[in-house]
Amino acid sequence: MIQTIQYVLYAILIVSCVGSVFFSFKSRRSLDPQTRGMAAAIMNIFMGVTLIILALIQMFMFSGSTLRVVIGAVFMVLGAFNIFAGIRNHGLYARQKQG
Repeated sequence: MIQTIQYVLYAILIVSCVGSVFFSFKSRRSLDPQTRGMAAAIMNIFMGVTLIILALIQMFMFSGSTLRVVIGAVFMVLGAFNIFAGIRNHGLYARQKQG
């Protein structure tokens, strides 16, 4: 059961890293500010998921030392902030695109 959880976490980690890199390149190469902002917002969401998955792997898959738990908690907070900022920015750019 734990090995299945490890495989799922690592698969999500790989997918979120690839998505983050893809949208990072897309936002940097785009000339249109609207497309650039939307791609950067999606990149933030993927980066937040990556940080949260790294925190979960760090905290639950290895022996629980205090330093690991603290670093995992910091990654979780940063990941949650990235997801929040990405969703907020995505909403802003989506509303601008409609109007």
